[in-house]
Amino acid sequence: MAERILVTSALPYANGPVHIGHAVEYVQTDIYVRFLRSCGRDVVYFCADDTHGTPIELNAAKQGLKPEEFIARFHEEHQRDFRDLDIRFDYFHSTNSPENRHYAELIYGRLKEKGDIERRNIEQTYCEKDRRFLPDRFIKGTCPNCKAPDQYGDSCEKCGKAYSPTDLIDPRCALCGTPPVRKHSEHLFFKLSRHADFLQDVLRKPGFLHPGLATQLQGFFEKGLADWDISRDGPYFGFAIPGETDKYFYVWLDAPIGYIATTEKWAKETGKAKSALDYWAADADTRIIHFIGKDIVYFHALFWPAVLNVAGFHIPSEIKVHGHLTVNGEKMSKSRGTMVPVRDYLEHLDPSYLRYFYAANLGPGVEDLDLNLKDFRQRVNGELVNNVGNLANRALSLLAGPLEKRLAPGRAEGPGRALVEAALARVPEVRDAFEKLEYRSAIRVITEIASAANGFLQTAAPWAQVKKDAEVARADLSDAADVAYLLGALLAPVTPRLSEKLFAQLGAEPLTFQALEGAKYPLLDRSRPIGTPEPLLPRLEEERVNAIIKAPEGAAPAAAEARPAKGQKAEKKPAEAPAATQASPGAGEASGEIEYDDFAKVVLKAGKVLAAEKVQKADKLLKLSIDLGEGSPRTIVSGIAEAFAPEALTGRNVVVVANLKPRKLKGIESRGMLLTAGPGGKDLSLLDPGDVAPGSEVK
Repeated sequence: MAERILVTSALPYANGPVHIGHAVEYVQTDIYVRFLRSCGRDVVYFCADDTHGTPIELNAAKQGLKPEEFIARFHEEHQRDFRDLDIRFDYFHSTNSPENRHYAELIYGRLKEKGDIERRNIEQTYCEKDRRFLPDRFIKGTCPNCKAPDQYGDSCEKCGKAYSPTDLIDPRCALCGTPPVRKHSEHLFFKLSRHADFLQDVLRKPGFLHPGLATQLQGFFEKGLADWDISRDGPYFGFAIPGETDKYFYVWLDAPIGYIATTEKWAKETGKAKSALDYWAADADTRIIHFIGKDIVYFHALFWPAVLNVAGFHIPSEIKVHGHLTVNGEKMSKSRGTMVPVRDYLEHLDPSYLRYFYAANLGPGVEDLDLNLKDFRQRVNGELVNNVGNLANRALSLLAGPLEKRLAPGRAEGPGRALVEAALARVPEVRDAFEKLEYRSAIRVITEIASAANGFLQTAAPWAQVKKDAEVARADLSDAADVAYLLGALLAPVTPRLSEKLFAQLGAEPLTFQALEGAKYPLLDRSRPIGTPEPLLPRLEEERVNAIIKAPEGAAPAAAEARPAKGQKAEKKPAEAPAATQASPGAGEASGEIEYDDFAKVVLKAGKVLAAEKVQKADKLLKLSIDLGEGSPRTIVSGIAEAFAPEALTGRNVVVVANLKPRKLKGIESRGMLLTAGPGGKDLSLLDPGDVAPGSEVK
């Protein structure tokens, strides 16, 4: 029997919209699930709204709603946002459900039977005016360390120090502003401290958790694992604890149980399993994988496995942890408008752009990911639009026009066949990278395959050949279409709607990783006509990208893309020289006026970068292959390596000084110069002539 795989993402809190920081996790997980499914694996993907706790209860009251009405609104909103972001769950449920109540009570009962629940009388902060015990985040005061005012009861946002709410200077209730008192209450604790040996064994299992994180968690064992308070006093929105008076399960007990409850709901509605226990029983032949952010590792790697083990359930097989999202190099912020709701993004941009950019920057580690808007625009345009999209458009437009949508039979030999077979040979690299969550490596290989195909077309020049020998042009274009078909399959987990468009334009069935296991040249059924081609994605324009940042009224606008200072002009940099490291005498001064006839000698043309690579033993130089519409590409050496990675340049439109005398740099003949703007080094922008044909004159 094939291994069954159950994948989850962390549950979004039903207290606000999903934002682009949350989206990192859901995109990462969705790509993985789509990849597994494309490989023919038996996989299900579940998620749910996390709905309980004091914040939801209070925010609902502020809006004059019952908590159930409040969370229902976000339940619909979250599902819509995920759907439009191309996230496809097998089921999306809610922790405020009969299934979750059942399993929460069942698990609690088993913990109690095993002697792992203990009663303790504890002292807590209590507001006499609001008549409620206050969670740490509902107490404010002056930080005892740096004396910053208006800080929460658990840690200071200014100095970062953690403390107890009793340490706050002049504490007050965050709800009404009155000073709280201390009051005793009886609580229920899960004896996590009893399970240190079991958890150490779990952490040592290969693949369970990133080794660096497993090492970090050792600090909790060194201090001694603290038992976990699983109860809260009323008023509280959650499940009442059986046999107790005015006591409720703490949200962190029933929230992860939502994974099991969602499985149960899916099983009932689809009939694809008898119950959740088909996946979650201790002896079930299941691989359970949790995708989470690095801020909730403790709960998922220590508390959750211990609870499941004591209660007789299947513990997680793997926990995949990602870092946080920053925007333009800074922590996401509501005041700067960078806490962008997914809906605000989707109002302006296609989800394929964001999914691609996240994939191009994601690895299996926990490092943070930066959404620099300039890099986002340039990389998506250069790799996805100008490289992959350009290949499909160039090949299919000619096939659909003068060649009447007919493909040529596969060839016995030749550069076209070699191109397709070389691309097929790289499929195992992409498969291995997706399997290991090395998405950025997968994207690198995919863009290299597309670049090779664009280079093949540039050399073959079928647009010139079509009038001389239509069948030769048809054969070359058909081989390029084969590569486009392959790219559609490799990108399908990342940009599913783009791949669907590409398959439709090719008039072909979707191609999967499973089908690629035995695939041979030619990939396309050459006896079938292609469909109707059209651009897969438009280029990202700066104005549209910047529009996703909406600074609140009265706040300072967030930095969008860096622009030259007022009065700064684009600087022409010689291709053979790296950016200057220091200003020359008289820099910035006018170099003297020239006659129009002098300027008219300079020939500026639009070009497209077909390939780029670093020049050995020259940190600042890149070797570029550029299409100038001349039949064969030019080689240009440019000193822009500090500002641009080679893979980010492929497919980019550039402006080239086309009539410079060739020069040799590091033994490479350079035939032209790119125009850039900026002071140099890492701070450079390439001048973009827009969507014009290579070789077009720039005036």
